[in-house]
Amino acid sequence: MTAPPVEILCDAALFLDFDGTLVSLADRPDAVHVDAALRRLLADLHHALNGRLAIVSGRSVETLIDDFGLGDFIIAGTHGLQYHQPGLAMDAPVRLQAVDHAQRAMESFASDKPGVFVERKTLSVGLHFRLGERWTRECEALALQLADELGLYVQAGKAIFELRPGGADKGSAVRRLMDLPVMSGGSPVFIGDDVTDEEGFEAAADLGGGGILVGLPRRTKARWRLEHVEHVKHYLAGGAAFLKGEPLPATGA
Repeated sequence: MTAPPVEILCDAALFLDFDGTLVSLADRPDAVHVDAALRRLLADLHHALNGRLAIVSGRSVETLIDDFGLGDFIIAGTHGLQYHQPGLAMDAPVRLQAVDHAQRAMESFASDKPGVFVERKTLSVGLHFRLGERWTRECEALALQLADELGLYVQAGKAIFELRPGGADKGSAVRRLMDLPVMSGGSPVFIGDDVTDEEGFEAAADLGGGGILVGLPRRTKARWRLEHVEHVKHYLAGGAAFLKGEPLPATGA
């Protein structure tokens, strides 16, 4: 797989995953930081693309806005279960009691397993084991059991099993957001790093665009690849400059 040419951003409707794409993965989700430089970069791209930029994340909309200051952008949160447009009320279902039951069971399970912890999200709950990989099989078994008992969907990611309502994914988020007037006329480009982003890559390709994988080569539906988060930011900075007719930033990211 080759690196994406900057020219594909000329008429792009740009969809950006968050963790592992815009920010490096951390041992705990609350250890992630968004600096002013990243916000400026996203704002530059948003302006250069005439608003055709959205963040599509497994994080909740509330976290992306309240903790990371990203409320000025279109957001699809919790894998396409929540939708935010600046100035409008958020579109999201209510939290299911089944998710609360799953959270209590996960917290009991994690209480005596060092390195395993539970993350409460607005509509879902995540069981993390990045710091306790020896418990991977047990975490997976619990997630599958709870999903079967409670009628929830298991979202597997990098060192996490998340339980949430079904019926949405990053692909459905791309398809829905492409129907927004601000995105009309754009060619979808989805950038992401995780297996949870594969549906986004597929939707972008189906709609005439393509995906950009972040990370090591693997079997993927993405068309292009960038090596890591710093390469993503350098590529996006180059895209913003290109769209504004400015010199591209120096290589070496």
